[in-house]
Amino acid sequence: MTAEFMGPPWQADWTKEAEDNRNALPLQARSLVDAARAELVTAKDPYFRGIDKAADLPAGMSVEPVQSTRPGGAHIIYFDHGRGWLRYVFTPRTADPQIVIDECIWL
Repeated sequence: MTAEFMGPPWQADWTKEAEDNRNALPLQARSLVDAARAELVTAKDPYFRGIDKAADLPAGMSVEPVQSTRPGGAHIIYFDHGRGWLRYVFTPRTADPQIVIDECIWL
């Protein structure tokens, strides 16, 4: 049996703090957070690498690395035209690839 790289939908886990922050938001903001999370878990590459890869994101959403010198490190998906964001790390393992969301902010 060959181990194949799994594809979307990806497993997404929240740190306790990020989940608590999400749960404390008003319903409208939680809907925006859930839409951003849905974009992450269904993307072929949750880091949206390549030219115009983020063009497929809905209006008001964008993705960038936290540090430009670490393109494989933590990333941020902005939503609600930059009013909110999720910071996350994607681990593309052959077995059990996952996204870990460690920050959820909406202003």
